[in-house]
Amino acid sequence: MLLWTAFTIGLLGSVHCVGMCGPIALALPYGKQSRALAVFNALQYNLGRVFTYMLLGLLFGFIGQGVFLAGYQSALSVVLGLLMFFLAFFSLNLEKYLVHSSFFGRALQKLKTSLARLLKVDSRPSFFLIGLLNGLLPCGLVYMAVVGAVSTGNVLMASLYMGLFGLGTLPLMLATSLAGHLASLRFRKYLQRLLPLLLVTMGVLFLLRGLNFHLPADFYLWDALHDPPMCH
Repeated sequence: MLLWTAFTIGLLGSVHCVGMCGPIALALPYGKQSRALAVFNALQYNLGRVFTYMLLGLLFGFIGQGVFLAGYQSALSVVLGLLMFFLAFFSLNLEKYLVHSSFFGRALQKLKTSLARLLKVDSRPSFFLIGLLNGLLPCGLVYMAVVGAVSTGNVLMASLYMGLFGLGTLPLMLATSLAGHLASLRFRKYLQRLLPLLLVTMGVLFLLRGLNFHLPADFYLWDALHDPPMCH
């Protein structure tokens, strides 16, 4: 999968991140820290999220690499492309389904409890730890990036893909953690509507890759159409 799509997903989808993770970013335990220290700790928090995304990339990268080594990369790309279309068409809220599932619901409750404890601790390491745990919260946007990471078919590339995705979310999330909701509600809703279009675009890329679609490198194709092979 092209790496630029990772940063694009993060950048365009960061509005979704503000809606989901904004309350945590706004609740960071700055205390009476100086402005410079607050910026540094906010950066720690966001880099913690990025680090978790990269670990997820390593994990799912092994799955993608196994599929590629088995020779099923084309089938995987087609399936992932169709999945993107399905998600875009039905606008599925993956977070809602995971939160209400029995297994993930219990794990999520433990995760929230740990986050609540850390948000009361005013220490430098706590900011990075909050980011690490924040990266594990259910998020459809992260799962979309994971799909792209799996499609790279390489462990290190998958980790890099998720890292670039995280960096794409960093500008708006960093601004949110420092200054609150900078974007208006109307603007955030407008960008939210672009997510299905992003899903469809990625779905097309996956399908073209899976079907091994290539544009002709020259104009010989036109000449060949005038002299097709005949079967006698």
